[in-house]
Amino acid sequence: MQERVLVTGANGFIASHITKLLLEEDFAVRGTVRNPLKVDTIGFLKALPGASNLELVSADLNDAGAFSNYTEDVDYVIHTASPFVIDVEDVDRDLVQPAVRGTLSALEAAAKSSRVKRVILTSSMAAITDAPDGRVLTEADWNEKSSVTRNPYYYSKTQAERAAWAFTKRDKTGFDLVVINPFMVAGPSLSTGVSTSNQLFIDIANGQYPALMALNWGFVDVREVAEAHVRAMKASNAKGRYICSAGNMDMHQITDIMRSVGVRGKLPSFDMSGSVGTATMKLLSHFQPSGIGSYLRTHLGSVPLFDNSKIRRDLGVEFRDVEETIYDTVHDLIEWGHLST
Repeated sequence: MQERVLVTGANGFIASHITKLLLEEDFAVRGTVRNPLKVDTIGFLKALPGASNLELVSADLNDAGAFSNYTEDVDYVIHTASPFVIDVEDVDRDLVQPAVRGTLSALEAAAKSSRVKRVILTSSMAAITDAPDGRVLTEADWNEKSSVTRNPYYYSKTQAERAAWAFTKRDKTGFDLVVINPFMVAGPSLSTGVSTSNQLFIDIANGQYPALMALNWGFVDVREVAEAHVRAMKASNAKGRYICSAGNMDMHQITDIMRSVGVRGKLPSFDMSGSVGTATMKLLSHFQPSGIGSYLRTHLGSVPLFDNSKIRRDLGVEFRDVEETIYDTVHDLIEWGHLST
């Protein structure tokens, strides 16, 4: 019998790649979207190879029991849907509650089904660390510093993942929970929409960064993130959390790649990445919106370090070079018309 997978937020950046991969592997996919009749946001999913095995249904993170009607005949649940914004008007209302409520809704729906074997939750490195601190991070680490005022997006991801583990411990569910914790997810998009992480490259080209700053990010290709989810779903030995990241790249390197590809715009050239420049930018961050300012103060001048050996050992995921991912991302943004050359 063909196995069925429920993918929440199926038209999202990561989820659409997961859906594509599941269809290629001959799974039946039930994907939740806000409006399954809105062709401009879901049409690309219907055009995927194997889409005859794809069913799209309506669900909203903010609705109680959003997924309760969709798990009775499902073997696996992959929950990816969660708000991803750095600065919001009301942190609890716009970030924390939707993230926690959506996660618990997916788990509650899975618990109601006698058929669901495993739930794969898309979490984030934000649930592992608030900011780089010189330590090599592993799956044993938890973000203990973020709050509604300090890196609020990180706080929302931490609260959502903690709520998920507490639920499975408290309710003694009949399914396993496996969590994927990716760093910045870049790579080609299956639709014209721009993910929050890929927006970074557009912002750099548009002059949102007035200078080259001492910012360094961990990156992972969206295609490997999708693969990690599907392998975590299928592998009998999959257990616990998995750091999903390939390597690092700083703002200098990203800007150099964009220039080499011929991106036009307001690419920064003035170097403020030294110690004096970093101290200056931290002072100026107090004049930025609170979420952005908090992020700059906690990340400027720091380099994320992590150990990705568990996901490579347990799931056999091999990561492409970050440079290849960034090149592919920039070329993809150009093809979609989001960047000019």
